[in-house]
Amino acid sequence: MKLARILVPALAALVMSTQVAAEPFKVGYLRVRDDAQAIAAFEGGFSKNHGLDVQLVEFKSGTDLIKAIVGGQLDTGVLGFTNAASWSSRGADLKVVGGAQHGYHAIVVRDDSNIKTVADLKGRTLASQKEGSTADTVLRGVVLKDAGLQASDLNIMGVSPQVAVQSLVGSRVDAAFLFEPQASIAKLVAPVTEIYEIGEVWPFPCMVVITSGETLSKNKEGVWASMDAQREAIELLKSNPDEGAKLIASYFIAEPTLKTLKNGEIPREKVISDAIASQTFSPILTPEELARMQEIADIMQEQGALKTRDGSPFEVKSIVDLSWQEARKL
Repeated sequence: MKLARILVPALAALVMSTQVAAEPFKVGYLRVRDDAQAIAAFEGGFSKNHGLDVQLVEFKSGTDLIKAIVGGQLDTGVLGFTNAASWSSRGADLKVVGGAQHGYHAIVVRDDSNIKTVADLKGRTLASQKEGSTADTVLRGVVLKDAGLQASDLNIMGVSPQVAVQSLVGSRVDAAFLFEPQASIAKLVAPVTEIYEIGEVWPFPCMVVITSGETLSKNKEGVWASMDAQREAIELLKSNPDEGAKLIASYFIAEPTLKTLKNGEIPREKVISDAIASQTFSPILTPEELARMQEIADIMQEQGALKTRDGSPFEVKSIVDLSWQEARKL
């Protein structure tokens, strides 16, 4: 009996500690190539190598993903910076802890639309992302503004990238503002031409890694291990797009091959590899990128999409925590 009184609590404690250790580290992502680092870190075993039992959780929108972080259902997520800014301005305890992918978003137009420039979009229908998203913010505040247009000058449809591509194929829209790999896929499956790429004229950190202040405080080791894994995944994507594509291609193209308009069927890995190679990934945030993020926040305030409680300017630095990259001397 005495031995049992000693062993039973000890065994119970061991079981509890095992259960705690086995609790998955939940990473939210969107099914866009901008989130490739999170997917590759999982599929390539990088997260496991850093001691994490990662569970990838897919979301249909950045808004839903950020809600899950705020609500404690996720540990981290890769998504657009504007979501973190908007929610933080309303009091949410969020932290941007690292970089992901730079803003490469192309405008592709149907060949029968006779659209040659961004200004030609006036009076036309353009498929983009949901209003308030990072893509929508720069579309309205940078792309259209630089072309002398307002959002009201055209019909903007807020849809998923997949629906945008289908809309181009079905002639339901004249143009679309797309990131990868949907921009590349659209050019292969629809009669479209690219007329604009914002990454070439106004580069910005589109996707970032976000967590909650509470998660960072309670599980900094887990967050940092996740960042280490994603950094290694980024290095693979940059140095060997072909290998990276093998890890992530099935997330974006269901069938082994993609049927194109002019080139027959192309292996999905080839499509995704080319899309990866055309982009810029970075696990860190530079001073220049932080300054561009502040510009985006200022645009959001001008648009009324971001409102602080006292009406003061929103300070991006208030939600950025660069302790991981500083500790890693990146």
